[in-house]
Formats: sequence, C-alpha cells, structure tokens
Amino acid sequence: MPSDTLAAHPESAAAPPDDTDRTVPRVVPRRRTGQWAAAAAVLALLVPAVLSVARNDAFQWDVVADYFLTTAVLRGLGLTLWLTVLVMALGFVLGTLLATMRLSANPVLRGVSWGYVWLFRSMPVLVQLLFWFNIGALYPTILGIKTVNLLGPVTIAVVGLTLHEAAYAAEVVRGGILSVDKGQLEAAQSLGLGAWRRLRRIVLPQAMRAIVPPAGNMLIGTLKGTSIVSVIAVQDLLYSVQLVYHRTYQVVPLLLVATLWYVVVTSVLGVGQYYLERHYARGTAGAR
Repeated sequence: MPSDTLAAHPESAAAPPDDTDRTVPRVVPRRRTGQWAAAAAVLALLVPAVLSVARNDAFQWDVVADYFLTTAVLRGLGLTLWLTVLVMALGFVLGTLLATMRLSANPVLRGVSWGYVWLFRSMPVLVQLLFWFNIGALYPTILGIKTVNLLGPVTIAVVGLTLHEAAYAAEVVRGGILSVDKGQLEAAQSLGLGAWRRLRRIVLPQAMRAIVPPAGNMLIGTLKGTSIVSVIAVQDLLYSVQLVYHRTYQVVPLLLVATLWYVVVTSVLGVGQYYLERHYARGTAGAR
C-alpha cells in the first residue's frame, strides 16, 4: 500500500481486530454433589434426634422451665461464675510468673518452674482438691497455726483450682512469648528498654495473638471444671441442682437446668473470645 494512502487513513492501520465473532466461555459452577449428599444425610439424622429430645416427655421440659430461674440455681450460677473468673485471673498471674521463670537464664528458676508445671499437670485436679481438703491430716500445724478447719470449702476450691490452672497457663504464656520474633526483642534491647518494659510493651502485646485462643479454651474448661468442687460441698451450679433433685427426685430435668446454663455461659464466652481474637489479630494476614 502506498505511503500516502496510509497517511490519509491512519485509523485503518491501527484498527483492533474484530472480537464480535468470538464466543465468551460460560462459567459453570463446580458441582458439589458429594457435599450436598453428606449434608442431607446429616440433616436426616439430626432433625429426628432433635425432635425426639424436644417431644420426649421423660425430659420434663416443664420442670426445667420451672427451676431454670429459681433463686437456688441462680445463686449457684453466680458462685460458679465468680469462681471461674477468680481462678482464671489468679492462675494467669501465677502462670505468667512461672513462664518468665522458665525462660530465665537462671537454671534454678528454670528448674523450679519446670518442676511446678510437671507436678501439677501430672496430678488430677480432683486429687489436688482432696489433698487440700485434708490438709489438716497432713500438716496439723503450720507455723504454730492449727490447720484443722482453717480453710473452708470455697477457699480450698480457689487454691486447688488456681494451682492447677497456673500450670497450664504457664505453658500457654510461654508458647505465646516464644512465638514473638527474636528480632523484636533485639530491637527493643537496642533502644535501651529494660527487661520488664520489653515484656510489657513489646512481647506480651504480640504474644496475645497466640495466647488468646488457648486461653479461651482454658476459660471454658475452667467454667465446666468448677463443677468438680461439688465433691467438697461447694454450692456451685451443679451442687445447687443436686440439692434440689435429692429432695424432689427429678434428676434428669435438674441436670438439664445445669446443662443449659453451662451452654448459655459457654456460648457468651465464645463470642467474647471471637472479638478478642479479632482485636489482637489486627494488622495480620489472618485478621477478619
């Protein structure tokens, strides 16, 4: 083609190819036949099971409704919640101290911390409570003070559960501290920050991302684990319903009352754990 023709019609040389004849491929969604079949099978089993529980008169749902908000049950629930919060707070304070001892350069501190965690994780919590309950038989006097009836059932429950939880909290906190990059510690140390400020301002805020999930599980476990104090006559939620059904012989509905309260409180704690995890996950790839 002559050059003057190209100059007269420049658009014909630079015109894009015609795409009108091309067929756009249709996106076909992936078929999940197996997943839907499994979901249908689960529903086929779940729905009849739920209906059988709801319609079974042996559960005595009317009795459950009558006792669900009674004063005795609410008083036991209050003691359970108080015991859970106090044990978790004291357990994590002691556990944090044990974790820092375990990470210390001093071999004595490391050895004492390791021995504490090893001992209290090895003993069942019920055995620990019974030991403290019988402290008067083991040590009749301590520093000239008679130990018989020195500790009440509630105090024994707090001491026994706290010492038990501290062993697990120490490992949770230690794992969270070890998850922090060492470069963060080196940078903080180069800025002249002391050990306590490094731990409080640098390490723990970052370690919380790894601490919160297992700590939430511990909190829920402690809530349910407090039911074991009923064996030493602490009037928690379970013991309160036991007092009622020992008098009325309505065992199943009263146990359902306790179960429903545990479900309600556990669900609330789960929601709180979700938002706490999201708070400490800000700025990370897993933040939602």
